Amino acid sequence: MLSCFKAYDVRGRVPDDLNDDLAYRIGRAYAAHVEPRRVVVGRDIRETSPALTRALASGLRDGGANVYDIGLCGTEEIYFATFHEQMDGGIMITASHNPPDYNGMKFVREAAKPISGDSGLKDIERLAEENRFAGRDRSGDLALLNPAGDYIVHLLSYVDVPALRPLKIVVNAGNGGAGKVIDLLEKHLPFEFVKIHHEPDNSFPHGVPNPLLPENRPPTIEAIRESGAQLGVAWDGDYDRCFLFDETGAFVEGYYIVGLLASALLEDAPGARIV
Repeated sequence: MLSCFKAYDVRGRVPDDLNDDLAYRIGRAYAAHVEPRRVVVGRDIRETSPALTRALASGLRDGGANVYDIGLCGTEEIYFATFHEQMDGGIMITASHNPPDYNGMKFVREAAKPISGDSGLKDIERLAEENRFAGRDRSGDLALLNPAGDYIVHLLSYVDVPALRPLKIVVNAGNGGAGKVIDLLEKHLPFEFVKIHHEPDNSFPHGVPNPLLPENRPPTIEAIRESGAQLGVAWDGDYDRCFLFDETGAFVEGYYIVGLLASALLEDAPGARIV
């Protein structure tokens, strides 16, 4: 068994657990198992992510898939692009909030349906470990794709922008990739953003972007108090999770956010079940 394969994704130290050779084999295995015609790939800011993405894309192409590379992105952008562009699958190269020497992969199939241990990930692991792939008459093509504009429109569709009131908000990208999406959203929203740790930096100069760790919260708290902001938001490295702080700088636990979101959803769909 390959140690980097977990229950829901691939994660491990580079190059001990995950390297370019294995990334290539994972690409071949994904292509053999899913049999996709078109696959979108993207990556986080980690130093090892570009090389792993190239190796993965080579494996996918040698397996017959056409690969669409959206470059530096967040995990949710891969899910969006897979669905919006009607791809047959998507793969994100990321280790999220893990230490800098880690990397990994998250997989979806058509319509952004997750691939995990009980829905194909074990098959991909087996094929990658066996490394016995049939030759193909042709390799797939490689193209660049930029779905950022459509992604911003999609995000804004969740809120009634004219109804929003002006706020000053501290936004902490944790030197991950969230900064570019924050910048694109900024022009559409009536908010003043106080940006900290905003630029992508794969050396993680302020620590691994994991706002769940209490030791990573002080910069956001201090920025809220110094700026007089009404809200603070901090993201992890691949910005599929965000964490909120109130106007005093207090960290807001996730179960409160779930309750607030459920209440908002029920206003539009009274009596609906919230899972």
